Amino acid sequence: MSAHCQLTGRQPGFGHHVSHSHRRTKRRFDPNVQRKRYWLPSEGRHIRLTLSAKAIRTVDVIGIEAAVARIRARGGKV
Repeated sequence: MSAHCQLTGRQPGFGHHVSHSHRRTKRRFDPNVQRKRYWLPSEGRHIRLTLSAKAIRTVDVIGIEAAVARIRARGGKV
């Protein structure tokens, strides 16, 4: 599963591990993405989205129809 949110577009960030001796090695900060299944009443079917934790809360506030409209406006496939 790609660490990419379909609604917010959040992607991994990159940085360094810093040891006690201050040596730096590359690391990756992955967003907290989850696969969620929602019922889409307008199409009469379930959809499965890959969303970050923040995007899941956004869907709770604006509703699944508005969230799907935002994803499609960004060019995403649902």
